[in-house]
Amino acid sequence: MKRHVLHPLWLAIGVIAAILIARQFMVPDDFGINGSSFTYGFYRLGDIQDWKNFPVKYEGRDYCANCHKDNYRSIRRSPHKHVQCENCHGPARGHPAEIAKLPINMDRSLCLRCHANLDYGNTARAEMPSIVDHRHHRRQQCAECHNPHDPRERFR
Repeated sequence: MKRHVLHPLWLAIGVIAAILIARQFMVPDDFGINGSSFTYGFYRLGDIQDWKNFPVKYEGRDYCANCHKDNYRSIRRSPHKHVQCENCHGPARGHPAEIAKLPINMDRSLCLRCHANLDYGNTARAEMPSIVDHRHHRRQQCAECHNPHDPRERFR
């Protein structure tokens, strides 16, 4: 073969060999196919214990129901019944012992995650009412008019 073909070929073979050698030193011994999961079984066995030791940040709706019974009942009867409390209030880890009051996200963009009108033409409309953002009270937060625990109730 000609030199202009052999030089890039040897270079490519050298790069591949360097990667394979580096992989031997950098990839942990316990990494490999360790069962079936969304990762196709490729993970490090040592990660299992690491994830078990990782502190949980989100407590779930039942944790909130212990103290906030009225809001819990209200939201369970509302169209927001599938929305977790911590989606709007943030992680409940450390509440109420360390964090007396959870901050409430009143940002309009939070509501628009689900309620934005995406206008996809003839597709089936979701059960959730959507709004055209630039036409529907653009300079106001949604919670100024709508009760987030039961959006059918209006404040005004």
